[in-house]
Amino acid sequence: MSKLLRVLNPAITQYRDRRFEGSEADWENALATSTTVYVGNLAFTTREEQLYDVFGRVGHIKRIVMGLDKMQKTPCGFAFAIYYTRKDAEEAVAFLNGTLVDERNIRVDLDWGFVEGRQYGRGRSGGQVRDEFRQDYDPGRGGYGKLMQAEMMEQMGLGMDAAAGAGGGGGGRGDGRGDFKR
Repeated sequence: MSKLLRVLNPAITQYRDRRFEGSEADWENALATSTTVYVGNLAFTTREEQLYDVFGRVGHIKRIVMGLDKMQKTPCGFAFAIYYTRKDAEEAVAFLNGTLVDERNIRVDLDWGFVEGRQYGRGRSGGQVRDEFRQDYDPGRGGYGKLMQAEMMEQMGLGMDAAAGAGGGGGGRGDGRGDFKR
């Protein structure tokens, strides 16, 4: 039945929130009646006001909830737009998915509904899981992924220790600037 529902209504997402508490039928019902859309692939610098402007073009918005890094409480690249009507939510998916916001193609998908706590990233370091493992450099999402950043910092730390221990100081100018070779 769920496959048939997805074929008949392609706006229904194939993503299933693992933290949703309920049966498959509950999930499908929540998704079929929700007025909430998930907004993904946002730049970390995208502001709530920008989303009100963009998403307000297709319908009346009840609320925008910015996704936050659970540790730092800073934006981490996603949001929820909650509309007053299902029709407005469906139009947001139809017309805004793939739209450029802050030079990024955003992803807009129907969502089962916002509940308190879903605004926080689920990654180990506080942000989104996808940003933990990213290996490419993405300036709109904080540079390299968290694991890559940690690895680079560790390598820099090892490199600095080795340089300082060999030959008494690494050949710097003595004023604290330019002591590390690139």
